[in-house]
Amino acid sequence: MKGLNQIFAIAKRETKRLLARPIYIFCMVIAPVVAFLFFTTLMGEGLPSGLPAGVVDEDNTSTTRNVIRNLDAFQQTNIVAHYPDVASARKAMQRGEIYSFYYIPEGTTQLAISGKQPVVSFYTASSYLIPSSLAYRDMKMMSEYASGAVGRATLYAKGYTDDQAMAVLQPIKMEMHAINNPGLNYSVYLSNTLLPGVLMLLIMQVTIYAIYVEQKEETAREWMAMADNDIVKALIGKLLPQMVIWSVMALLCLFLLYGWWHFPLNSGIWPMILNMFLLINASMAFGVFFCGAVSSMRWALSLATLWGVLSFPISGFSFPQMAFPTPLRALSWLFPLRHYFLIYVDQALNGLPLHYSWLNIAIMLAFLGLPLLVLRRLRMFMLEYHYTH
Repeated sequence: MKGLNQIFAIAKRETKRLLARPIYIFCMVIAPVVAFLFFTTLMGEGLPSGLPAGVVDEDNTSTTRNVIRNLDAFQQTNIVAHYPDVASARKAMQRGEIYSFYYIPEGTTQLAISGKQPVVSFYTASSYLIPSSLAYRDMKMMSEYASGAVGRATLYAKGYTDDQAMAVLQPIKMEMHAINNPGLNYSVYLSNTLLPGVLMLLIMQVTIYAIYVEQKEETAREWMAMADNDIVKALIGKLLPQMVIWSVMALLCLFLLYGWWHFPLNSGIWPMILNMFLLINASMAFGVFFCGAVSSMRWALSLATLWGVLSFPISGFSFPQMAFPTPLRALSWLFPLRHYFLIYVDQALNGLPLHYSWLNIAIMLAFLGLPLLVLRRLRMFMLEYHYTH
């Protein structure tokens, strides 16, 4: 009973400190809300549309003009300029005026009519990954459509029926079905990992700051004395109010993703609430671990920032983890965001029963034991060390 009273007394003290310092309000409330709104509205359309593109049409026939009109009709592509030659279009792309351009050389239509093989080219600015990929897809698809149209006209001239012509042009009909994200909404892939990742990074940093500021302001001994110098009770009391605030922010994040934007949620909300709760606690555990691993706030914050930033690429949501080198694949198991992402894929996207995610849940729970490795060292820091930058 005495231990609980001490924990609540420390929690009350910490609540007053949180409310009295603008840095906590900014990092725990304002920054997460701004990040949530920024990322979800940034990709509110799902896919970029109207990407500026150019055309170099040296043939300038009714056929090539029809190809260009059809290309401009694609949602992702917007033909904004016609250039006299490839050099002019290339310079425009280098200046950032367009993401791609389509090149039709002189004589293309005549070659197509005579049954020869004309060559058209398209160029994309691959330094911009997503715009160039979408532009490449549209231009490649338009080239295939144009080729098919020419081939179909030739077959019709030879007396083929419509069914016979299509059997020659496309002997195997292909259909594409994007499972769990049929609209190919990029925000479904990105926001569901970016938002929790930003939250994780803020949690680690605030945890480290809240602990080391006691040493910086020479109140660490007072804090420890309230727990009879028991570092476990001192940490629980200090982090309890923070966990409540982070939980509210996490629920807001889930509401925006699944209540407001209606992203796929095939196993219901409770597995994702559990997933968020595990991420919050694992992030706080990492923050405490970094505090005990080094004796400097600067180094602890640097380690947390590095670990948090590395979590985004190594989690596998933008580049497949199975394509990593073997050492990186092994290292990825040490990042909470990686396991959050896998649980999200299993539960929200694929709608699998919860027991399919047992390994990732177990590892997230194992992260909670990280502070046990540094408790004695952290206690010594709080009681004996003076603050260093």
